[in-house]
Order: sequence, then C-alpha cells, then structure tokens
Amino acid sequence: MKPIALALFLAAVAAVAAADGFRVDLIHRDSPRSPLHDPSSTAYDRVRAAAKRSALRPSRVARAGAGLTASGGSSIEAPVVPDSAEYLMEVELGTPKFKVIAIVDTGSDLIWANCKPCTECYEQTPPLFDPKDSSTYRDLACDSQQCDELPVSGCSSDSKCQYQYSYGDQSQVVGNLASETFTFATTGSETISTRNITFGCSHQSSGTFSNRTGGLVGLAAGQLSLVSQLGSSIYAKFSYCLVPFSQTSATSKLVFGDGPALSGRNVLSTPLTVQESFYYLTLNGISVGNTNISATSPTASGSPNIIIDSGTTLNILSPDVVGELAKAVKDVVDLPVPNDPDLSSFAACFDVSGSRDYKFPDITYNFEGAPLKLSPMNTFIEVAPDVVCLAVYSSADVQIFGNVAQQNLHVEYNLGTDQLSFAHVDCTDF
Repeated sequence: MKPIALALFLAAVAAVAAADGFRVDLIHRDSPRSPLHDPSSTAYDRVRAAAKRSALRPSRVARAGAGLTASGGSSIEAPVVPDSAEYLMEVELGTPKFKVIAIVDTGSDLIWANCKPCTECYEQTPPLFDPKDSSTYRDLACDSQQCDELPVSGCSSDSKCQYQYSYGDQSQVVGNLASETFTFATTGSETISTRNITFGCSHQSSGTFSNRTGGLVGLAAGQLSLVSQLGSSIYAKFSYCLVPFSQTSATSKLVFGDGPALSGRNVLSTPLTVQESFYYLTLNGISVGNTNISATSPTASGSPNIIIDSGTTLNILSPDVVGELAKAVKDVVDLPVPNDPDLSSFAACFDVSGSRDYKFPDITYNFEGAPLKLSPMNTFIEVAPDVVCLAVYSSADVQIFGNVAQQNLHVEYNLGTDQLSFAHVDCTDF
C-alpha cells in the first residue's frame, strides 16, 4: 500500500484538529441513542439480527470487489449493505449547520448525504439537506481532480460532476459531487469544523436503506474518504474503541489523529494492506489451547487474507478453518449441544443451562507479528437463554475480522506506516 498522498486536497482542506486528535461518538445501531433502536427487541433478538446481517456481508463484499470498474460502465458496486449499518455517527453539513445521521463504514470511500430535491429517494424520516440553504456548498466540475477520483463519473449538461453508486442488493445513490463544510461534535464541549470536504449530494436513492438515516461516512483509504481528506491534519491515523454490546449506557469512540498513546508490551502491531478499498490483515493461524489451526486459506501463506471490518458483527472464516476451529473448541468445552435447527448456521453452540461454572477458552488470532489473544467475550455470543455459540460464520467468499472480536480493543489504523495496532483496554473508560 502506498503512503497516503493528499496533495490535491491539502490546499483546499483546512482542518482544525487538536494536536492530539479529536474524537466523536460512534453509535451502535442498537444503542438507545440510535434512530435504529427498537425498544421492543430483546438482547437475543438483536444478536440474531446482527448474525443474519453478518451472514450477508461476505457475498456483498465479494460482489463489490468484482463490480469495481474504472471505465465502460455507469456505476460502481460499493461494499456497504444499505440497511446493515452497525455503527452510526452524527455530522453537521453546511453553513448554517444541518445535522445528518450517517452510516459509518470502513469498507467504503465516498461520503454522501441525501439532498433536496430528492426526486426519486427512499422516504427519509429526518429532513433532507438543502444545498441552496448553505453558503458554503459548491458543486464540483467534471474536470475537477476530485471528480477524477471517482471510479465511474458522469457529466451533467451544465458541467457538474455526477456519480452513481450501486449496491449489492440493487440499492443505489445518484447525485452531484460537491464540497462543503463539515462540523463534528467532539466528545468534549468543542466542535471541529473542516472546510471543503468533498462529498456526494444524492438526489436519487433507492433500495433497502433505513429511512431513519440520511447518508454515509466512508473511512476506507481511497482519496474521497473522510480519513484521506483529513490527511496530514490527523497524521494519516484513525482509531476506535468499541464498548461491549452489553454496556448500553456507554458509547464507543472514533478518534481522528493521535488518540490515547498505544505503548508498552500490551500493544500488538501487524501490517495493513488496502485492496479494493478494504483494509486487509494477514492471519497466519488460530490457536485454541494447544491446537494450532492454519488460517492462510484462501490465499497463499503470508499474504493478506482477512478484512478487518467494524461493519460486520461476527468473524467470517473459510469453511475449512471454521470446521477445524469448531472441533478444537468442542474438544475443550464439556457441554451439551442444543438441538435447535435454527442454530445450524453457527459453527458450534452449547447448552449452558445445566452448569453455572462453565468456562470457554481464550482463542488467539495469530496475525502477522501480532498474536492477539481474545477472551470468551470476544469470541462467543449468547443467542438464546442458556445457549452460547461461537461467534463465527463460514464463507468461501471472503474472510472478515468483525466487531464482536474487536470489543474492548483500541484499534488504530496508521495509513502512513501501513500498520494496524491493537491494545486491550476498557472502552467504557476510553
């Protein structure tokens, strides 16, 4: 991966990030703060719904990669599944400020929001952003360098740059590429404003988007992502700390720039590679007790082979790896297996009703140079009363390191050094 190169944005983007970075709230979709929160659903309902969204993610990701084209087409298939958002953030657009609740996605580049007039849009509950009301809104021209960064772009009759992103389920957004002032509410009392952020002002949107969200913030490594546009002002770094799902009163944090120091023996670092907008790691194997499982499939040994993704709940592994991992876990967990056909998609499930002293093993994911030992909180989930399952799904399409495994980890992406670092922390006190 090349170091972040932002020459075409640095002259236009003026960020006022503090020297030690700034942080914003990262809102889980099931949090009481989220517009997607359903107070009638139980914890088990939410876990199973998240598992179903995880099951869909690999095929969407694989299809997105296959659909990426630089020419000869009218759209790009982007990786995010519209109504599968796991985390959201608030951002304010324009002058005066206009609040948008947006999906946060580490596998997508383009930032976009629904805009007036939205001639063929899904029925969004919050008000639409009106570019005519903002004194800082500017449409970008077809010959602009930002327009050139789109994998596929079009040109209107009045020479405005246009985009069309199509998603794996045939949802799509269409609109004008523009620049605008973005304002972020930090976790303190301050706000951070950044001028001339390039984003998509969507005038058409359709498909399975939630009507309670109004846009998307891309955190991938492409030049149009928010991370790349903030660039040198955040030292080409961002990180997050995801609180456990059971901690409904706490909020996860997303940090742009330098956050709390990652130092000491607690820190593990591994090479970070970008392929088709996704962040890839190299997973050499998985250890359960004295059992070591090779996890190099589906790529050659030592090659990037697993996406790290905050937008997927469970870990997704190749069928061979899942089979060996399930066997290794069953060998050390002396509990009965529940007879429930609805759990057949999970690799291993256990009935814990007969024992209150049950123990599940730590599982170590052996990333290149970084043996990350995970506690049962990161590797098992309770999917029904007294039923605990391994938080892993099987897929032949792609491998993904999901957000259950990342709970109570400070995860830092350093795009200048092409490294990803982990440190175990209490994210409720981050």
